[in-house]
Amino acid sequence: MSAHRTLSCITPPFILTRLLDSDNHAIRDAALSTLLTSAQLRGERGVRSLIAGALVTPGDGRRSIFDCRHGTFLPSATLVRSEGEADVADASVNQAFNGLGTTRDFFRTVFQRDSIDGRGMRLLGYVHRGRHYNNAFWDGQEMVFGDGDGEVFSDFTGSLGVIAHELAHGVTEHTAGLEYHNQSGALNESLSDVAGAMVTQWFLQQTADQADWLIGAEVFTPNIDADALRSMKAPGTAFDNKLFGKDPQPDHMDRFVELPDTDQGDNGGVHVNSGIPNKAFYLLATGIGGYSWDAPGRIWYESMKASTATTEFQGFADITLRKAEELYGTESREQQAVKEAWSGVGIQVSTTPTLRRQ
Repeated sequence: MSAHRTLSCITPPFILTRLLDSDNHAIRDAALSTLLTSAQLRGERGVRSLIAGALVTPGDGRRSIFDCRHGTFLPSATLVRSEGEADVADASVNQAFNGLGTTRDFFRTVFQRDSIDGRGMRLLGYVHRGRHYNNAFWDGQEMVFGDGDGEVFSDFTGSLGVIAHELAHGVTEHTAGLEYHNQSGALNESLSDVAGAMVTQWFLQQTADQADWLIGAEVFTPNIDADALRSMKAPGTAFDNKLFGKDPQPDHMDRFVELPDTDQGDNGGVHVNSGIPNKAFYLLATGIGGYSWDAPGRIWYESMKASTATTEFQGFADITLRKAEELYGTESREQQAVKEAWSGVGIQVSTTPTLRRQ
């Protein structure tokens, strides 16, 4: 795994930054508080993720949900539901508990993976973190949920796709360890979006053609004109409103966005350029047809495990072509679909290893 780590949050920083210009002081205050909190947590996570293996003992993926009661010091949170216990009165607790379980069961059933680390890592969830916190994140050890400000964002436990997305960052940490900046970071984000889409579709038993391919459709309040945080089917179309602007995701390498590798630049556009591999997976899943977690998911999962910390788009695309060949045969329908999917986003694949872009 790579030592280059940062906090993996579901809400892109460019949305929160735009909200600072809102005429509504409550929206401005919540956005500012969330941005400041995320910046502080990034420093903590670099240390926490390195010791996560020692702190979180194997436990067959058993779940524990804690209530922060609007505090921010996680060790003071109260345990409110554990594995095997019945629903409680708090809907956020139950949604977090069920989302963790569904994601765990998906990886176990579909990919025979024993929890996040493949060794039965316990799943810890913390709800009601802070006040008006407009985010959810995985910090290398646990999943933490904000309640939203009630103006723009709602309770983040309400989205199964968001929960699966964040837990998948943990899977990536324990496999490829993709560095969270520039193309490797965008690939990291995309792999989590792919997991979020597959877990949601698996839970609903939807085929690739039946699914909406939206990530975070549930996180906005009803009065916000936005479909979701991201669209894998049509990157760049998830939202377009006065409050936080237009979805900046590209769907093709011709529209790749060069951004600085800074907090303000979204670590080189990790939440922006992830639209390109997102679209490639959508094209693969609909090109093959049926369930996204079957052949498409298997190819992507095995390719993630074969990637390294610095793998970029071209390198990952080439790996998917080789994995499709290993799994389904040379010039198989699945391998042809991989070629066509990456071609659809401007990447030509080859079984010859590709040098990393400087």
